[in-house]
Amino acid sequence: MQKSILFLVNNNIKYVGEVILMNDYKFLYNEALNARNNSYAPYSDFKVGAALLTLDGSVFTGCNVENASYSLGCCAERTAFFKAVSEGKNQFSAIAVAGGKNNAGVVCYPCGACLQVMTEFCDKDFKIVLSDRVLNLSELLPYTFEID
Repeated sequence: MQKSILFLVNNNIKYVGEVILMNDYKFLYNEALNARNNSYAPYSDFKVGAALLTLDGSVFTGCNVENASYSLGCCAERTAFFKAVSEGKNQFSAIAVAGGKNNAGVVCYPCGACLQVMTEFCDKDFKIVLSDRVLNLSELLPYTFEID
C-alpha cells in the first residue's frame, strides 16, 4: 500500500505524489537548482543551492552567501539546516545540493563543515542527493566529531 505525501516548500504546496523511493529525489534536486538562483557569490561566482527534506515532508531551501571576509560566508547546506531548525524542524531525511560556476552545473559535494552539521541532526543513512548520485552521510563522512 502506497501513501500520498504532500510536500511543502517554504510554506507553499509544491509536490503531491507517492511515497518517495530512494532513487526518486528529482523533485528535491530541482528545488536545490531553484535555490541556487538566490546565491550571493560575487567573489567565487560558484553558486550553490540546497533543498532539505524533513521527515514530515516539508522542504527548506538555502543558498550560499559569501562575504568579503571569506570565513564569514555560509554554505547553502548550512543555510537550509539553520532555516529549518529556526522554524522548529529537526528531523530530516535528505538534502539535495546543486552547484557550479558561471551557471554551469557540476557534481557539488558538501564541505566538511556542512557534513559535520548534518551529523548533529541526522543518522548515518541520511541521504545526500547530488546531480548524478544519492549517497549516505556515512559515505561522505565516515568519522565524525563527537563530544561523548
